[in-house]
Amino acid sequence: MPDIPFSSAAILGTGSFGTALARLLSQKLERVEMIGRDEAVAESINETRHNSRYLAGIELPPNIHASTALSNAAAHPLVLFCVPTAATRESAAALAQSGLPTDAVILSCAKGIERNTGERMSEILVEQLPENPVAVLSGPNHAEEIAACLATCAVIGTRDEVLARRLQELFTTPHFRSYTSDDLAGIELGGAIKNVYAIAAGIAAGLGLGDNAIAALVTRALAEMTRLGTCLGGRVETFAGLSGVGDLIATCFSKHSRNHRVGLALGAGKTLEEATSSLGMVAEGVPNTLSIHETAQRVGVRTPIIDAVHAILYRGMPAARALHELLNRDPRPEND
Repeated sequence: MPDIPFSSAAILGTGSFGTALARLLSQKLERVEMIGRDEAVAESINETRHNSRYLAGIELPPNIHASTALSNAAAHPLVLFCVPTAATRESAAALAQSGLPTDAVILSCAKGIERNTGERMSEILVEQLPENPVAVLSGPNHAEEIAACLATCAVIGTRDEVLARRLQELFTTPHFRSYTSDDLAGIELGGAIKNVYAIAAGIAAGLGLGDNAIAALVTRALAEMTRLGTCLGGRVETFAGLSGVGDLIATCFSKHSRNHRVGLALGAGKTLEEATSSLGMVAEGVPNTLSIHETAQRVGVRTPIIDAVHAILYRGMPAARALHELLNRDPRPEND
């Protein structure tokens, strides 16, 4: 594909991550347009230069504009998908009807697997926008720290070397370093599956199981993620990288992780509704537990940690009992 002069970008989604990436890209681009569904949020961004609902305390520069008009995306050579994974198919279908030029690049920034189909986000985007180049961005990337210009690394996934270089150039600043990979499956699967393990780690912390147990849980989660992810088409080395173990560490231990906070609340005895109601944003691990558990069952991969989280969230099993059963399974070799 030709060298693409990214002069501007549209970001679908006005949540915390979309806002953080808008601020990041505003350092490199002439204009960044955030496109959401809530008129009040868009107006607040334009009038106050803050997204107080989703990323309070971060001032947004004047070259960031917000709107609710999806058709505006057609004016930009780069479109970032920062909507919740459950909204990706609908948003992509609408974008396909908006007059988007076929050379506009689509960058998927959402982490999840679609329920029933088991498709990754980039696969959905390719289906809905088959003429457009599609890439993915993932890694240990909490919005709060990106927006605060704290050091961050990410991986960009695409099989197009020219596009990889252009996106890498765009996503390189003094505080943000990006790497490239052509393993889209591994990148996306790591980013999706780790959400379930963040809930498990939070539950273990909420139950007061201690550092030894949580370290063991996260280590076994990496083995389980790699086992499932390679079965679904990812490469082993990708799960040892930023979008695998890197993202797993960040989301299992960070105060910024919504999935971890859900797990903490569940471990403390709250219901799933109580655990999620106070977040104000989507904890992707909750719906992803359904889709990832469903996918693991379909391909026949052994996933005891995912099974335990699924039992807690959707079968009403007490958290303490589920983790007790997890720890008291039959012994086996570590590499099995």
